[in-house]
Order: sequence, then C-alpha cells, then structure tokens
Amino acid sequence: MMNSEIRDLSLAPSGDQKIDWVKKNCPLLRSLEEEFIQTKPFAHIRIALSVHLEAKTAYLCKVLAAGGADMYVTGSNPLSTQDDVAAALVASGLKVFAWYGSTPEEYERHISRVLEAGPNIIIDDGGDLVHALHTRYPHLIHQVIGGCEETTTGIIRLMAMEKEGKLRFPMVMVNNADCKHLFDNRYGTGQSVWDGINRTTNLIVAGKIVVVAGYGWCGKGVSMRAKGLGARVVVTEVDPVKAIEAIMDGFDVMPMEQAARIGDFFVTVTGCCKVISKKHFSLMKDGAILCNAGHFDVEIDMAGLREMALSVREQRKNIMGYEIEKGRFLYVLAEGRLVNLAAGDGHPAEIMDMSFAIQALSAKYLVDHRGSLTEKLISVPRQIDLDVAARKLKFMGKSIDSLTEEQAAYLNSSAL
Repeated sequence: MMNSEIRDLSLAPSGDQKIDWVKKNCPLLRSLEEEFIQTKPFAHIRIALSVHLEAKTAYLCKVLAAGGADMYVTGSNPLSTQDDVAAALVASGLKVFAWYGSTPEEYERHISRVLEAGPNIIIDDGGDLVHALHTRYPHLIHQVIGGCEETTTGIIRLMAMEKEGKLRFPMVMVNNADCKHLFDNRYGTGQSVWDGINRTTNLIVAGKIVVVAGYGWCGKGVSMRAKGLGARVVVTEVDPVKAIEAIMDGFDVMPMEQAARIGDFFVTVTGCCKVISKKHFSLMKDGAILCNAGHFDVEIDMAGLREMALSVREQRKNIMGYEIEKGRFLYVLAEGRLVNLAAGDGHPAEIMDMSFAIQALSAKYLVDHRGSLTEKLISVPRQIDLDVAARKLKFMGKSIDSLTEEQAAYLNSSAL
C-alpha cells in the first residue's frame, strides 16, 4: 500500500470478479495479452495511465503489465473510479492512486503520484496527465517517449498545445482511429449513456422529447439509441453540416433556446462549455432531466444553476433536484459529470475491446519507434486499425472477401 493510494484493499475480490467478466468478453485484448507475455514489448518501460478506472480499463492495465510494463494508474474523473477495481489492481501488483468521489485536491494529488514515477509512456483520457507534465513536471519530460490520447476532448487540448508550440513529445491520437471513434464514440456512448440514465432515473423514455446537444459521433449514438427507445429526438448544433446530417437522419434541429422549452431529457455531448446555461434553465419545464456525456463537467452551467436555485436536495442516488422557482424543479444526473461512467459502468466490454486494443498497439508503436518520431501529433497507423478490425471480425466469426491480384492492380492503376 506504500506504493498506492486506494480506499480499501479488502474490496479486491469484487474487483477481480468484474475484471474476469471483462476478460471473458474481450477476445482482442486476450489475444494481445498472450502475445505480450511472450514478446515483452514494454520491458523496462514505465507507463502512467489516467483513464476512467473501471473493469475494462483495469484489464488494459493488466495486459500492458503482462507485456512487462511497470504500471502507475489513476482515474480520469472523480466519479468514475470503482474502488473494488482499484483494489484488485493493487492486489495484483500494480501501483494505483485513485478512489471514488475524490476532491479536486485529491484528484490532483493522484495525478501527481503517477507522474512522479517518471513515466516513459503516457496513456491519457482527457489530457490531464499531459497538461500536468508540461505545467508541473517539465523536468520529467526528457524521459517520455510519447503518449496516447483516448478521447475527443483530450485531442482538442493537444491540438491547442501543438498549435501554440507547447507540446514537447509525440502523442498518438487514438480517438481518431476508425476502430475507436466509429464504434466506441457512436455505439459505446449511445448505449452506455442510456444505460446510465435509465438505471438512475427508472423513468420511461418512450414518448418523451430528448434534446441532444452536439451531433458528432457521440451525439449520433445517443440520438440513435433515444430514437430506438421511442423518444422524439431534437438535436442542437453550431455546425451547419452536422445539423443537416441530423435532419437527414430523421431528427429535428433547433437552437437550444427553443429546445429548452420542450425537452424532457437533455444530454450534452459537445466538448464545449455552458451549452446549457442560465437563460436555458429559466425556460425549462418542471421535471426536466439534465445530464452530460462530455468529458468535463462544464457543458451544463452547474455554478449558474446553483445560483438560480431556491433550494437543492438529493432526490435519489445520483439525482439532485434544483428548485428554480417555487414548485418547479430541474433534475441533474451525476453532478453534471459523465453520466455513463459516473452513474453507470461505461461502454460495453466488446466495444472497449477494440478501443483498448488500439491503445495497447499504439503504445507499442511508440516504444518500437522511440527516437525516430518527429511529429508531435500522430495518427494511429492505418495498419494498426486494419489489424484490430481483422482480428475483431475473426472473433465475431465473420470473414470478408480479399482483392484478387487483378483487382488490386486495377485499383492502383491510373488508367481506370
């Protein structure tokens, strides 16, 4: 325990049970674990990882450790860490600094503890490790080979750093890989968001109006699943191209100020701040339910909502009621944090199998190419994407056609 900071080591058996279930449903990661045990691609490599610390993440950590990595692990959100999973990792010999419900000070301390190990590889979800390295631990950057970023928000932060000339080591944009965003962001977010909402509220979705803020890959998934549950879906957007796409996908589109008047459920998935703000709260009907599926808790203006509220009280676990005027309440799920992780178990195991396979192979790519990478922002090599997809198809029991030599020559010819 000297090398870790968790709630309760005695919770480890429960965490092991969760991780074992994930392992059974992650054939891609299992195959990589078997390979890594033999090849040890991360021998003598220290990896600092900050990802939502639940069972799928834990299994990724164990796969990397099987490849020889010395793992230093923390969470990427104060409400998404599962204490039994953290305990299970410590019991298996990994260094873990995370617990559920951490204060801002505790969260920053846990980030610091994993960085103080002097990592060679960074695996980040949202950019907190990279930001802390550049601002608080610049003297450790010379040891860093590179890193991998899991999510859209983190890539936005990295692009801003790179544009300003501040990013000092290569980062692989894992989120942009086809086998990540096409499946994780769309199908994973779509299912897990509604899992979090439904298990928390125990309310019917069919017949309700669902307002989805943002129509990126995550917004597409949330909208698709809301429609499948029988809701009328309204999309709000700032991008006219995405707005047209939402309309052609069968959804209504309008400004948030208009949608605020009619919505029953509101889900933000934009990566931006104050998407739902004071002017919108004042328009919403009694009983409206608000939640966020973006990485940071800034999309719903929680400070503004608290200022407006006549009273605030917990309605049931993970639901806070804000009385905006006498007898009119708005309900916020999971404090405005990621509803699918703070009020649920996150994405399905089979989906994260693909995303975390991309993570593991991208980390290996960095180690294999240490010292030769000149760009600071790196796309996941196409061959890694194709390798993960081919493996996944095989595990799904499916096969596809291959180009003949004649077909390949035809497609590569300038005389089509």
